[in-house]
Amino acid sequence: MTALPNSLILVGAGKMGGAMLEGWLSLGLDPARVVALDPYPGPAMAELCRTSGARLNPPRDALSPPDVLVLAVKPQMFDAAAPDLAPLVGPATLVLSIMAGKTIGNIEARLPAKAIVRAMPNTPAAVGRGITGAAASRAVTPAQRAMADALLTAIGRVEWVANEDLIDAVTAVSGSGPAYVFYLVECMAAAGVAAGLPEDIAMRLARATVEGSGELLFRDAATPAAQLRVNVTSPGGTTAAALDVLMAPGGLSALMGRAIAAAKRRSGELAG
Repeated sequence: MTALPNSLILVGAGKMGGAMLEGWLSLGLDPARVVALDPYPGPAMAELCRTSGARLNPPRDALSPPDVLVLAVKPQMFDAAAPDLAPLVGPATLVLSIMAGKTIGNIEARLPAKAIVRAMPNTPAAVGRGITGAAASRAVTPAQRAMADALLTAIGRVEWVANEDLIDAVTAVSGSGPAYVFYLVECMAAAGVAAGLPEDIAMRLARATVEGSGELLFRDAATPAAQLRVNVTSPGGTTAAALDVLMAPGGLSALMGRAIAAAKRRSGELAG
């Protein structure tokens, strides 16, 4: 609780911003010390601010630089928004960015900020089960890092990386990763239909299998994923027959390797 900031401004009130604000409030962050800025806030964010007491779009001249300025705007909007945001960055302000593709250098070039944390959460943050990769600039103090960690932990787990360059790999694995899992469900369901199942049953079976497997991973965190796989694979059985295909040369491992390499490469291109 002590790591939470005394004042915070959230710029960008979309789904991720709303999920973060809900998490912060549940941790005990005083809503009277929170400001959300968004020219077009959604109904859910407007209602959350109204019921919690957080301020939504107060006059800019009434705002002072906060302990933490959270940048949750779409990255393509940042350059245009930066001049209006610059007065909100004081000498002691920590800038916490969840903008995809915007490096610490990008932010330093547009805001008078030195203490910057670049973070990449993923969409399960909306249900408090996200995972965020984060990197800090050299000017970030231990106390500021603790604040950033507390704020990010409100939406799930946090993994800190020593080198900002690794954020591209984080983006490829976990930032984009939920889409891979959802596509796996699609593929399993389609294969079930091809095997003779009705479409609705095939989809329910595929969804429930991934949901349950994810929960098992979550609850049995001490057991490696490889061991969990072995636990459900009887020698010579049906699972082994399927894994013979998935684990063959050029199978799922190679395919996932190429997919994550492509995502990492694109993340670097977007970051410039």
